[in-house]
Amino acid sequence: MKATVKWTDGAMFVGESGSGHAVVMDGSPDLGGRNLGPRPMEMLLIGTGGCSTYDVMAMLRKSRQQVVDCRVEIDADRADAVPAVFTRIHLHFVVSGIGLKESHVKRAVELSAEKYCSASIMLGAAGVEMSHSFEILEYQAG
Repeated sequence: MKATVKWTDGAMFVGESGSGHAVVMDGSPDLGGRNLGPRPMEMLLIGTGGCSTYDVMAMLRKSRQQVVDCRVEIDADRADAVPAVFTRIHLHFVVSGIGLKESHVKRAVELSAEKYCSASIMLGAAGVEMSHSFEILEYQAG
């Protein structure tokens, strides 16, 4: 896997993935940025959430659950000192669907956390306190 990050101006960078997709990252105005994109550490959180949500959805589809919507709400703390590493990350999944089985959702979240999500497992191995929770909402049409 490869990627490139190129400085463009002030505190702005453009990252390009090996698959050719680009994303703008920018710093806050007090650090020379123009607030035109997420901060690099925010990208790390977004990537972790994306990695885990991908796993959860793949497992729920495989178990034939009728998912209508799935999101992960991420809450994190960082150290007060430099380096301002993440010290705690909590991923809360909100899964909406028709007749979803709690056991399937619970198992999908657990397997992502413990076995499949490379990002969250890597952060946990680095000392970040990782936690996961979920809630199920019954889909209401209309």
